[in-house]
Order: sequence, then C-alpha cells, then structure tokens
Amino acid sequence: MERVRDKVVIITGASGGIGRETALAVAREGGHVALFDIDETNLKPLEEEIKNLGVQCKSYKVDVSNFEQVSNAVEQVINDFGKVDALTNIAGITRDNFLTKMPIEDWDRVIAVNLTGTFYCTKAVAPHMMERGSGCIVNISSVVGVYGNIGQTNYAASKAGVIGLTKTWAKEFAKKGMRVNAVAPGFIKTPMTDKVPEKVLDQMIGKTPMGRMGEPKEVANAILFLISDEASFITGHILHVDGGLVL
Repeated sequence: MERVRDKVVIITGASGGIGRETALAVAREGGHVALFDIDETNLKPLEEEIKNLGVQCKSYKVDVSNFEQVSNAVEQVINDFGKVDALTNIAGITRDNFLTKMPIEDWDRVIAVNLTGTFYCTKAVAPHMMERGSGCIVNISSVVGVYGNIGQTNYAASKAGVIGLTKTWAKEFAKKGMRVNAVAPGFIKTPMTDKVPEKVLDQMIGKTPMGRMGEPKEVANAILFLISDEASFITGHILHVDGGLVL
C-alpha cells in the first residue's frame, strides 16, 4: 500500500532518529522527500538510501531557527519538486538543567529551534499550501509539553508552545483545506536519549505502563498516518505515542 504516493513531504531534523525513520516511512509509502537539517553529515547517505527506494529525494542544509535559510530552502523545494504537500516539524534539541542553573543561552537556543523553528517552517510553507487549497502539517511536541518535567524548563515550554501553535493553526487553516496535528512522543530511543544515564532510563521505563521505551519508527508511523489521506478528517489533534505514560 502506498498511502502517500506522489506527495512531497518536507522533513526537518531529518538526520535524527525520528526524522530519519519518518523519511524512510514516507519513501516506502511512495512519497517524495525533502530533507532539512543543520547537520549535513548523515543527510547525503540518507538521500541516496531513499532514492534507491524509487522516489525523489533531495537534502538541504537548513538551520530552522534562521528564517532566511528556511524561506530560501522552502522556495528551492517548490522549484525542485513543484509543490509541497506536507511539512513535518521534527527538528528539536535539549539543553536540560534546573531553572536556577540554566544558562540564558540554553533557554534561548531550545526555544529558537523547537518553537520558533516550527513557526518559521510553517510560516514559509503555509502560503504555498493555502494557494493550492490543500496541505498537511505535523508538529512534534512531547508528553513533557503536556505534563512538564523536572530539569526541562526550556524543553517543556517549547513543546507546550508547539501544542498551542498546532491548535491555533488547525483553526486558522481549516477553511483553506489544510490540516494541522501534532505527535507527542513519550520516552523514545534516539541519539538524544543515548546521552541519558542508564539509571534515569530505567526510571523512565518504570513510569511507562508498556514497560519499555518506544522506537523511532513507532513515532514515524504515527506521523505517516497523520499526513496520509486516511487522516483526512483529523485536525487539531495531539496524538500521544508514549506507551501509556500519560494514563
């Protein structure tokens, strides 16, 4: 089954765990992929891997916290592919610390990438989608954005903000034929969690009813569903992929 056949999908944070799996999931379902990431190291190999699946793919070096870079890249994607059907705002970082110990620059950077980056990418893509009268945006939030977490003031604030953007845009864009949803992952095995001490990981797993961490492909499958026509009457929804963590 090719659920996103011939759709053109922009994926930010494409070289990360969830971004990479999302790109591959889209390609396996017949979609064409534009890869955005500030780190080019893993983009070219991923681009070639996706092309071998028989779809179009091109990578772009983009810092999502820089609107000029984002705007130029989106314009280039439209020139290269002819359209944009879906945007997945996956790019994200952490700079964890307690509030009293958090450097101002760590607050600024996390907000700039996770929240402002989501705003910039959507602002650049939305006029094109509005003109075409169709489009889908999937943002990545987090269970931390819903319930908060000790030592993650900046990250929790950014991900709570993403939920606010998602619900607002769903209302703004619905009459333009556009849908906007978000995925809120729980504890997922990614390069980001590889840096977390084993003791902390065990505590995370202990809080998750399903008794394990999630896999990036499980988040990717949720994103794939939301950008497919199977989700054609779903907008403004926050889909939790967390193994029951928020129950």
